[in-house]
Amino acid sequence: MTQHRNPAPGHGAPAESDPAHQAGDDRQAHPAVDWEELRAAARQITARAYVPYSNFPVGAAALTDAGETIVGCNVENASYGVALCAECSLVSALITGGGGRLVAFTCSGAEGQLLMPCGRCRQLLWEHGGPHLLVDTPVGIRPMTEVLPDAFDAEDLTSR
Repeated sequence: MTQHRNPAPGHGAPAESDPAHQAGDDRQAHPAVDWEELRAAARQITARAYVPYSNFPVGAAALTDAGETIVGCNVENASYGVALCAECSLVSALITGGGGRLVAFTCSGAEGQLLMPCGRCRQLLWEHGGPHLLVDTPVGIRPMTEVLPDAFDAEDLTSR
């Protein structure tokens, strides 16, 4: 899977629709999110999904704290248990592209339907976006704290 890293238009001040901006809290400001563009990127990358077994292509797109858009798609394997979700591919692109933090995320099927990440992928998104990562869900934009409440993270490992 070829990674894609594209500068996002209009990055800089937080968008008015950003919950952190509305709440006026002290979270670090991140690039404005063009949700339609992010959804389009997720939908487009489904064309590269390798899905000979399920025939269910999934694409994921995210905005980084540097204002870049990264994408990923699912990659299946004859041994079903080792298939990679689109979110795994996206996080791999994030890391191989130099890292950073995810600030906004969406996941879509080939027809553009919004899809929710599985449990494993929610954990990956938490690790690389944290509690304030904004997630595009069928019921609206939600922070990771609502998508993965009571998350397990690195702090849990050091508190033992």
